[in-house]
Amino acid sequence: MDKETYEVFYDKLTFIYLEMPNFRKGERELETQFDKWMYVLKNLPKFQEKPKKLQEKVFEKLFLEAEVAKLNKKEMKTYQESLKVYRDNKNAMDYAIKEAVEQAVEQAVEQAVSTTQQKERLEIAKEMKKDGHSIEMISKYTSLTKEQIEKL
Repeated sequence: MDKETYEVFYDKLTFIYLEMPNFRKGERELETQFDKWMYVLKNLPKFQEKPKKLQEKVFEKLFLEAEVAKLNKKEMKTYQESLKVYRDNKNAMDYAIKEAVEQAVEQAVEQAVSTTQQKERLEIAKEMKKDGHSIEMISKYTSLTKEQIEKL
């Protein structure tokens, strides 16, 4: 609301004020997610370890971020460097896996094509042999060996 004209600026906009000092529930009294969030936000600097009531997945990231936030400059630099090394290694590994998968797929396709072509050559050779063509001529047009043709 405008202080001078008392005109409502936007009727959908509301503010909710939470007074953290007025939240006095202990760990045993936490029942709702709201209670747990209020408790953790009020008491986070005091925690030495994660409270049992806050062992939920939703709070995991919060506690991880809080651990990082409390690092001193030197520790933060070391953490950032180790994070960079981890990310570089992960990206290199992901790229290597992607390349290996693509290469394996390519080889599988080549093998399938080669097998199909070999089957087609054998079929052609059978037909030519049936029609009475010489082994030399069949070998010339199918690239099969004389032994392969004789086995047909």
